[in-house]
Amino acid sequence: MKIWIALGAGLAALCVCLGAFGAHALKTRLDADMLAVFETGARYHMYHALGLFAVAMAASRYTHGAITASGWLLVAGIVIFSGSLYALSISGVKILGAITPIGGVCFIAGWICLAYGVLAAGD
Repeated sequence: MKIWIALGAGLAALCVCLGAFGAHALKTRLDADMLAVFETGARYHMYHALGLFAVAMAASRYTHGAITASGWLLVAGIVIFSGSLYALSISGVKILGAITPIGGVCFIAGWICLAYGVLAAGD
């Protein structure tokens, strides 16, 4: 359980730093479309950092491998989905957008694993 709380808190703190960077340092350097891409990355980054607290809560009550898998899938989603959007917006390298859906699939799989793990673990 500790790892999910620590990762959730650390990734949330990183997101706040990146959000501030985007709002202050990138606002004048990126066009509106690329700034919106960066902000989408930050929004999903925070949603899923907070989702790690749900994983921690589930892990504290239930023991099932799918719960652990859900945490790692959410982390992978943050790295791949949000990371690719951050890199795309800053670099302008459009091919990075092809990686983004892989992160989205990680997010979806993470939430499905969490639901399955809680239901399969029973009381």
